[in-house]
Amino acid sequence: MQCQFGNTYTAMQFQDDLKIYFTEYMGYLFLNISNGNIEGFIEKCVVFARYVCGPDIYQLHIEDSKADLLCSLLDQWLELHSHSQSVYVEAIEQLVVNTQQDCSKVHALLLVEDKLLSLYSSVNASQLSSVDTLFSIILTQTKEKTETITSRQILLAGSDDDPKCIPHVVHIIHLVENVFLLYIFELGYTAVSATLYENFYHLHALQQVQIQRDKDTIQLAFENLELAVKRLNDNVKKIRNTSIETYHKQLMKQWDIIKGKYKDYLKTTQNDAILRAETLLHSYLGDLKEFYNLVSGSDSLMGTTKNYVINIIPKLKADLIIFTNFFQVKGVKNFELGSRNSLTINKYMEDFPGLVHFIYIDRNTHRMTAPTLDMNAEKADFMRKKIWNMMSFAHTHLRQGHTSIIWRDMTFSYGYFLWFENQGGSPIKIPTNSTAIVFRTPGILDNDYFLKLKKTLLPKSSPTKIKCYELFCVHLGLTTPAGLLDQARKLAATVWELKGFPTHAIDFL
Repeated sequence: MQCQFGNTYTAMQFQDDLKIYFTEYMGYLFLNISNGNIEGFIEKCVVFARYVCGPDIYQLHIEDSKADLLCSLLDQWLELHSHSQSVYVEAIEQLVVNTQQDCSKVHALLLVEDKLLSLYSSVNASQLSSVDTLFSIILTQTKEKTETITSRQILLAGSDDDPKCIPHVVHIIHLVENVFLLYIFELGYTAVSATLYENFYHLHALQQVQIQRDKDTIQLAFENLELAVKRLNDNVKKIRNTSIETYHKQLMKQWDIIKGKYKDYLKTTQNDAILRAETLLHSYLGDLKEFYNLVSGSDSLMGTTKNYVINIIPKLKADLIIFTNFFQVKGVKNFELGSRNSLTINKYMEDFPGLVHFIYIDRNTHRMTAPTLDMNAEKADFMRKKIWNMMSFAHTHLRQGHTSIIWRDMTFSYGYFLWFENQGGSPIKIPTNSTAIVFRTPGILDNDYFLKLKKTLLPKSSPTKIKCYELFCVHLGLTTPAGLLDQARKLAATVWELKGFPTHAIDFL
């Protein structure tokens, strides 16, 4: 619709609050019909579909297992979105422990419920990004709590700014009550899979714009696709696999013909040339999907790695059994402001009078530190609604360009602060007339909102040299704005004493 009619709308509202949301991904239209108000749900549908199917969404139609997995992921996201602080703000809550052990080889994650206790990666493995870690946490919640290993082939986004579809196999093990261990192995050829995804992206972009028959727009889209094909060729040349090389040569013969047709059109702007190119491009897309499956899949590696995991489970359970009680307590209660068992936490009761709750997020690693909400306590639902409303209110104003706000209701006073620092820890001032309203809901699943924020508000600085942090505070209603602001400054300066180092490594191998 956008190509043909210039329609940039993403939703329509009907009577009785019924709404239809729609978005496009890889040639498929995603629709969400609802009378609810879960912002960003349709974007999460696309994100999870990309993790499950990559660029080939048709797999949802022909493979029931992938369709079922997508439904389970969406169900778990909805559940966690309404009960988990970390999933709501799209950050990773790490349990507060003190351990620094050396580690080696493969991705391994130890989770206690929806909290990360430890992440371990080998020196040879690609970096596991924060968004992939968050997805893995949501994926884990789809597993039934049995001793059977659940194995899935998934497509991770990778650590680049733009998401890729990098094939991995994940084995999920339920160790003890609420404790899960994940092993994540790379599949196939990572560089080839990543550049193949770029080919799909630019191919679909070309298919969309050529409807308009605007020569300049088509030329730009064609040049982007041509560059992506060149990068794919360069990466395929680095591998030695007869079946891949043979299939790739056939693809390149097709591409040479398609390239000639587009160049004919760009010279003559005749409709016959573009029609022939469109027909050939559609056939090329189908073959490209087959090539992607050839490069990405590896049933033998899935079986080999699963056998390895099966063999080490008895030793793992024996080694971790002494920590069972610790895991179970941590899963329910990471730490509370009211706890008197820790001098560090007791400090917060004395130094921050009136502080009811806080959420601190390092938006460079997307790691979150926050007191646990006891959902079984009296008035738990009341507190949950207050905190969820606070997070929603704060992010709504962030999208309007407000990075610091203080407000109150009949019960509590609230504060939200987002700030930037340089590598030396000194604050960075941002323009007072800044606006970020053009972005989607703040988070990382469908796009790293905070990376875009850095690029928009501080365009002359490298995003890698800018640190970004968020702090949400809830105080008793009698707390003055000046008092809340003073405590927020102290809290931001001292929270590292509680959260410790950003990673805690444990060797699971």
